[in-house]
Amino acid sequence: MKALFINGSPRKNKNTAQMLESAMKGAQEAGADVELINLYDIDYKGCKSCFACQLKNAKTDGVCAIKDDLRPVLEKAHESQVVVIGSPVYFSYPSGAARSFIERWMFPNFSYDIDENGNRRRPIDEKQTAVIYTMNIPEQALDEWKYPTLLGRTVENLRENFGHSEMLCACYTYQFNDYSKYAFTYFSEEDKRRYRDEHFAIDLQNAHDLGKRLVEKAKEQ
Repeated sequence: MKALFINGSPRKNKNTAQMLESAMKGAQEAGADVELINLYDIDYKGCKSCFACQLKNAKTDGVCAIKDDLRPVLEKAHESQVVVIGSPVYFSYPSGAARSFIERWMFPNFSYDIDENGNRRRPIDEKQTAVIYTMNIPEQALDEWKYPTLLGRTVENLRENFGHSEMLCACYTYQFNDYSKYAFTYFSEEDKRRYRDEHFAIDLQNAHDLGKRLVEKAKEQ
């Protein structure tokens, strides 16, 4: 049982990374071999729309045809039964690094070819997936900012491609070690610190439970 964790944040030890590490511990407890990939360590681009993966009798076997530094990661994602992507939210969407990975990972597993019943001919590469988002805004603002729709669409795409996906949000995250250095008055630093102290441990536990749950679901497949 392989579980792959993808960090789409440029920071390797902050909110997103900590959430992924907690999810990894849960996956390990459930018996999975786990690995963490930091996307910002890799030189790659998003989908180039070459359509090599959509050719009749394509030999890409669910892995993007572009042979760059991301290809080994995509091969690992293809071979894993559980894949969890973590990303901060930048302007209402996953980071560019996370989005580019998702494009390259999903498109070779997507088919435009349907049968007479309207079902895709290419079988779904079934696996358990999830997206962990970390963000500035408080939980009560999620609907106002339309995040369930904007961020949820990626999760829906993953579900359509791989059979199962979940979304976990860590809200109102603490961004800076020293807020006094930054022009940042949109949110209250004191409120953010208090919220972190009260809630981030809960977020980490939720991530832990997510990782464990996905591995347990994968074992049932």
